[in-house]
Amino acid sequence: MNLRAVLAPFALILTFAGAALADRAEEIDALMQVLRVQDTIEIMQEEGALYGGEIARDLIPDVDPTLWSGVIEKIYDEAKMHEVLEAGFTTALTDTDLAPIMAYFTTDEVRDILALELSARRAFLDRETEAYAAARWLELSGKDSSLVSQVEELINDSDLVERNVMGTLNADLMFYQGLTEGGAFELSEEEILADVWANEEELRRSTREWLQSFLLMSYQPVDAATLEEYAAFWRTEAGQDLNRAIFVAFDQMYEDLAYLLGLAIAEQMQIEEL
Repeated sequence: MNLRAVLAPFALILTFAGAALADRAEEIDALMQVLRVQDTIEIMQEEGALYGGEIARDLIPDVDPTLWSGVIEKIYDEAKMHEVLEAGFTTALTDTDLAPIMAYFTTDEVRDILALELSARRAFLDRETEAYAAARWLELSGKDSSLVSQVEELINDSDLVERNVMGTLNADLMFYQGLTEGGAFELSEEEILADVWANEEELRRSTREWLQSFLLMSYQPVDAATLEEYAAFWRTEAGQDLNRAIFVAFDQMYEDLAYLLGLAIAEQMQIEEL
């Protein structure tokens, strides 16, 4: 038997498989660039700094602010966040043809929409801006507003409320897991579940209100026809695949961040007890 002849086909298979994986990695990287994931991560780091400060004031008020800022920076590590998101997109989009997604999201109209979404999210770092947007929603929702109708359509078509609620509840569970594993509290799984799920309805209400005001601020400059095309894309198979992938990737990242934050809080609580 010619061993070289037998092994040659396997070498070819491995070569082609490796090339295919490399090509797919490049496709995912290109998609993440088009979606401006890096810009989103940077905003999330700012959100994390604000949230980390708020939760420290509630649970570890005596912690050194400089020390705690360093802890938060390590938790919201840019490279790690990007790695988790990349893995999530890769897994969730395994069987998805990315061509129609890339074709649509590289149009000038969608690039402008993504820029508006990022601008609104950054603006929401300011509580007064968020409150103004919420008041603006209440004002327009009492009128015959086509923009209000389109925003509601986008929220409902992509099931944004329920997906965000489930993601938040799972992240809350991971936060509690970090707290308990870190020795902050002794809580049973049943107690944790009961505490987290007790907030479900309030979370659902606040999530819808946040989405309404956020998307209103994002899409006010967009003409109705362009926004309708955008909504229509999310109803396509490619749009549904992308929507699912976004939640798979970001939910995993939020769960990881919440767990690490819980551990860090627990560690500081134990230090304060010494």
